[in-house]
Amino acid sequence: MGSNGNGVHGNGVNGHGINGNGNGHLPIEGRRKSCWYEEEIEDNLRWCFALNSILHTGSSQYQDIALLDTKPFGKALVIDGKLQSAETDEFIYHECLVHPALLQHPNPKTVFIMGGGEGSTAREILRHKTVDKVVMCDIDEEVVDFCKSHLDVNKEAFSSSRLQLIINDARAELEKSKECFDVIIGDLADPIEGGPCYQLYTKSFYESTVKPRLSEGGIFVTQAGPAGVFSHTEVFSCINNTLRQVFKYVVPYSAHIPSYADTWGWVMASDAPFTADAEELDIRTKQRIKGENRYLDGKTFASASTLCKAVRKSLAKETQVYTEGTARFIYGHGAVHK
Repeated sequence: MGSNGNGVHGNGVNGHGINGNGNGHLPIEGRRKSCWYEEEIEDNLRWCFALNSILHTGSSQYQDIALLDTKPFGKALVIDGKLQSAETDEFIYHECLVHPALLQHPNPKTVFIMGGGEGSTAREILRHKTVDKVVMCDIDEEVVDFCKSHLDVNKEAFSSSRLQLIINDARAELEKSKECFDVIIGDLADPIEGGPCYQLYTKSFYESTVKPRLSEGGIFVTQAGPAGVFSHTEVFSCINNTLRQVFKYVVPYSAHIPSYADTWGWVMASDAPFTADAEELDIRTKQRIKGENRYLDGKTFASASTLCKAVRKSLAKETQVYTEGTARFIYGHGAVHK
């Protein structure tokens, strides 16, 4: 899948009229006025936007990392050719990932983040006054250091005394941990073939590693990939069905994220029922969270967890369970063209 993305458009010759200066004519000497970032979303569909500059690129033993200054979305973090988050709209993703689970829990004190090296998930959790301790476990120290250095919005979170940062594989860390957590959050990279994360979406992992580390009434939530009318069958429906085999109560929900060019999905799961309605979520938000949410409130969550008819029908019919042998992967890679 990765090779499709990078190999096809390496020379940037195709599509000058579209990608160049937008008016259908080649710039002087065939050069483009802008540098563009392009991500292949699926066969025959690409998403691209103009860059002011490439701020930094690097690679760790696990992943390629880039920080781009984009014209439409501000600074954008790209890992393995897939946009992870952009300055102007990352709040949508991170508020949706963090707050529903923490607000549904009656009194969350301890939270474990699988992944989350960017620091934004920790930032949102640390806004909750009830939380005493956040353990953030990311496998890639270079990504964490990179984000510490470059993402000013998360500097305060990284320096919080309530944050414990561990560099390790989240699975290994949870397996050796004796501690139970009120909320466990999967802020992992998408399951890309050959990537470091896909085994952390499997039934065996949820059953034998995640669930035993949840305290009574604990809640697990994971990002679950694209959730659009057409894209939700990539991994979202399968992750949802897999969690339904492991937990009694499972709530899939989604929101549109402009920089992803798609609707995105999350799945929240617990053996305790989710009792807080929109009004109660608003009350808890006022009581527990410092500062104002920009995206999420009770009504927004009620809307986010009311999936459209096509996706609901598809999720109800989904039979595949995510295992090491039957893994599904996100499509494609991205590239920068000058």
